[in-house]
Amino acid sequence: MCAAFRASEPTLITSRRNPLVRQLRQLHSTTGRREQGLVLLEGTHLIQELLRLGLQPHQLLVTEDWCARQGPLLAALDAEPILVSQEVLAAVATTDHPDGVVVTLQPPQPADDGADFVLVLDGIQDPGNLGTLLRTALAAGIQQVWLAGGADPWQPKVLRASAGAALALPHRRRERDGVIALVQQAVAGGSQVVAAVPPGTAANRPYWQLDWRQPTLLLLGAEGPGLSAALLELATQRVCIPHSDAVESLNVAVAAAPLLLERWRQERMPGN
Repeated sequence: MCAAFRASEPTLITSRRNPLVRQLRQLHSTTGRREQGLVLLEGTHLIQELLRLGLQPHQLLVTEDWCARQGPLLAALDAEPILVSQEVLAAVATTDHPDGVVVTLQPPQPADDGADFVLVLDGIQDPGNLGTLLRTALAAGIQQVWLAGGADPWQPKVLRASAGAALALPHRRRERDGVIALVQQAVAGGSQVVAAVPPGTAANRPYWQLDWRQPTLLLLGAEGPGLSAALLELATQRVCIPHSDAVESLNVAVAAAPLLLERWRQERMPGN
């Protein structure tokens, strides 16, 4: 038995039919997450990120092997561990080979404070793309992300692809009309609204010619359909990433990187 459990001698859960398994498997779906007010985090790296951000789990499931390897990390978690077999953990997790730990967490709520650098994502459906976008946005100093539909940012695939950025970066997911209203408010408040469009589109310019140091909303659409007409109409600026015509378009997560980091470059290398 792992040393962390010697005082309490917990019961080992070995049955995949245990009610806890059914409860946590419901967190695989958006509906289940909404009904329980919880999200599922899997793997040691996300647990480390959770602690780094000062968050604490609601429930903590560990295998004895993980406990033996990660005693200091377990001690730092302010939650009573639930000891489960590897088979039970595999039934709860969404990955093929879970590394021995899953937790549930009440997702952090975004503050209502104003932000002068916002990423607006329109209908991004691919969880890998969304997670990568969130990670890049955090690295670039984005203060908020507004999601017009698309993938649920709290689904496990997004959390893993974001490497924990989804926990650190305030984000809101609404229907498109709700996001349009937020963008309209930002325009009224003096922010520039920048739409990323393909090269050759009318009235656009290379992204580096724009002054990104102003209060800015960057609008990005899914790779296929692009931005909705309603959001595109709100743009006060249109920019592109010039590239070879050997490809028709860039993956949205790839295209986001130079756009998001241009503000960072301009602030630190003015005049270049």
